[in-house]
Amino acid sequence: MLLAYRLALASPRIRASAIEATEFPSLADSMDVWSVPRIVVNGVPQWDGAVPERVFIDRILAPAFE
Repeated sequence: MLLAYRLALASPRIRASAIEATEFPSLADSMDVWSVPRIVVNGVPQWDGAVPERVFIDRILAPAFE
């Protein structure tokens, strides 16, 4: 999650937020959160679990997100 915040600080085109699933169960349910972290891009769940920084950046820069 720290990397997402760092990317958001570096670019005005990126926003990052963390939601505590136990505090917002209806939101967690709507995003099918079963493990953390759950990475959601443009409101669409993309992947689960922590990944190395390079993998995170490669996934964010993938053509599917453009």
